[in-house]
Amino acid sequence: MKASFYRLCLMALCLVGGGGAWDAKAGPDGDTAVLLLGRRDVSVHDPSTIARCKNESWVFATGLGIHSCHSADLIHWVPGPPVFTNTLSWTTNAVPGNRGRYWAPDVIHLGHRYFLYFAVSTWGKNTSAIGLATNPTLDPADPDFAWVDQGPVIQTSKADNFNAIDPAVILDGDGRLWLALGSFWSGIKLVELDAATGQRLAGATTIYSLARHDMIEASYIYRHGGYYYLFVNWGQCCKGVDSTYNIRVGRAQKITGPYLDKTGADMMSDGGSLVLASSGPFIGPGHAGIISAGGKDWFSCHFYDGTHGGVPTLALLPLRWDAAGWPVVGSAP
Repeated sequence: MKASFYRLCLMALCLVGGGGAWDAKAGPDGDTAVLLLGRRDVSVHDPSTIARCKNESWVFATGLGIHSCHSADLIHWVPGPPVFTNTLSWTTNAVPGNRGRYWAPDVIHLGHRYFLYFAVSTWGKNTSAIGLATNPTLDPADPDFAWVDQGPVIQTSKADNFNAIDPAVILDGDGRLWLALGSFWSGIKLVELDAATGQRLAGATTIYSLARHDMIEASYIYRHGGYYYLFVNWGQCCKGVDSTYNIRVGRAQKITGPYLDKTGADMMSDGGSLVLASSGPFIGPGHAGIISAGGKDWFSCHFYDGTHGGVPTLALLPLRWDAAGWPVVGSAP
């Protein structure tokens, strides 16, 4: 990836009322950068993958009750209602100290429902839980709209060697549902879910280990061209312009691994090829997601906007796959 970030098309999301201005600048190689600048009335941190409902796209993010935003064109975004308006009693029992601020949600549409997973934790501790909420629709105007709390899916305590945060849900090529999770401690894990209920699959007690690094979290698995691609974050988030987050990737032929990077290094032994890092005002990219729109693939993540004091903002960046099948983010074909 070139040192200049000006090949990228940043779409800063969640501008109330669609306010903001397009500011085009020429990069050093003659390319045009398009930065969506303007008021940041709603910040976006730890975004989910982008989900479609009817004619709109939805993204969920860390916040009190879980934040939501929606858009008809993937450019102009407006805030939606929080998923929960009251603190869930089981979350305060499972994670003393949590006060209803839920982290890093992820969403998938299966059958007649949307499954929304979210993390319950406190900073620096692995007494954590991942919960599940379901809804037949994401449209608040639909008479069937109602988020239903389905309770915890997986929990950890200080006695465990991993951390139940940062859920990422994926349906594999055989129609089996999986949940990637984890962070510092012993790294990224994978558990199988019941596609009918969204909960842990009865009898599936194996917890697979996928990746490990001294600072790792925010996993995401995407299936493409016969491989499963595991994206993770290295570094530290949540420090604004001082954040060191960067996104790494490896791939495997089976969803359970092993995941190897471009050099053949196993992600369980600090492997992971760089996908996206800080560049100029684009600081600390994190929480990868991939969507297809307009006949193209797009890579979503948050970043800390150096032009606005490090406000966490969602980017939607062009994505292509190179001749060897590896993802290339933000580079012109």
